[in-house]
Amino acid sequence: MSVVRVIGIDPGIGTTGFGILDGKGGKTRLHSYGTIKPPAKDSIELRLKYLYSEVQKLIHEYKPSIMAIEDSFYSKNVKSALTLGQARGALILAAVNADINVRQYAPRKVKQSVVGNGAASKEQVQFMVTQILKLKEAPESLDISDAIAIALTYYNQAKFEDL
Repeated sequence: MSVVRVIGIDPGIGTTGFGILDGKGGKTRLHSYGTIKPPAKDSIELRLKYLYSEVQKLIHEYKPSIMAIEDSFYSKNVKSALTLGQARGALILAAVNADINVRQYAPRKVKQSVVGNGAASKEQVQFMVTQILKLKEAPESLDISDAIAIALTYYNQAKFEDL
């Protein structure tokens, strides 16, 4: 049985969180994590290019076999939802161009998978990520803990799919 490396992505045009997990035989281990922050002063086009190139670098360095990314959610602010969709598109394109399989999970699905409650708060997700992976301390940002939770959701779902 080989290790399955997953990069979890919590997309955002301001801050994108990522978490890289290794799974083998029902056990998962946190490998790496961080955030990608495009320069706020840049145009949307340059920020999307930045997200794309930074995720390409992560894929090249860590060689995940799966990208798990948060799916779109409904928002009252149409402009924000469209901008998030553009960020997701750039991130997914980076994975597809590297021949990485992509799985998309709705925010409620991620919360249900990790916390057991689809309406859980980001802080509850952060707490459960810390507990599940037996981390000494919680990830320093909610963007990171959300990304790790998205990767964990892949492993939880893969039991029923294709792992």
